[in-house]
Amino acid sequence: MLNEKVVVVTGGAGLLGQAFSRSIASENGIVIVADVDEDRAMEVCTKLSSDARSNSFVPEKVDITSKESLQALIQRIFKRFGRIDAVVNNAYPRNKNYGRHLEDVEYADFCENVNLHLGGYFLSTQQFALFFKRQNFGHVINVSSIYGLVAPRFEIYENTSMTMPVEYAAIKSALQHLSIYFMRYYKGTALRFNCLVPGGILDGQPRAFLEAYSKFSQTKGMLLPEDVGGALVFLLSDQSRYVNGHNLVVDDGWSV
Repeated sequence: MLNEKVVVVTGGAGLLGQAFSRSIASENGIVIVADVDEDRAMEVCTKLSSDARSNSFVPEKVDITSKESLQALIQRIFKRFGRIDAVVNNAYPRNKNYGRHLEDVEYADFCENVNLHLGGYFLSTQQFALFFKRQNFGHVINVSSIYGLVAPRFEIYENTSMTMPVEYAAIKSALQHLSIYFMRYYKGTALRFNCLVPGGILDGQPRAFLEAYSKFSQTKGMLLPEDVGGALVFLLSDQSRYVNGHNLVVDDGWSV
């Protein structure tokens, strides 16, 4: 479905990033696995290439909070491939105090985490959009969350040490409006801006949480990373060429 489209995945060495990269490569896309940890990106590309028996994975270093880093990444990719079809903003930058309960969140930490994550996605979207405008096509997909759509269900965190960070809710909801802002700003061009909105992803959470979370799902409960890949491929493909400013939700009915 992707026919050698060149797709940048920021945070490509992470849990979701690796699954996204596999899905893109499985449809004949070329994946730029871009991560702030260059060594990790190289390791992941080696592993993915071996698993998929494909040379479609290209490691790159990028810091989404740095304009210079993003511009250098775009230049390197364009020089190598002559085009960039899409960027998937999937990185998850945060500081060491991220994830505290609401009453323990310091103002400075709140601002820093919003700046890193939301600010980084803004900067990446801005810089890729400028390139895409010159190129006359391109697609930005921002990875949001069901907590950008619905109020937190704090009851599912009872009997665990977990919580739903207030920064996360602020960031993920803002990403959805940021995307439609860019869409309207670039009206009349061939640029697209969409959000992929996954439900919870299984990643070693405690049993009490998993059981409570599953009560709101239709059948599966927490998703595996690969469960979201098909929706991403659809958004990246020409089959969705007129999908613009949309939030594509993949959550097994959890947010309804």
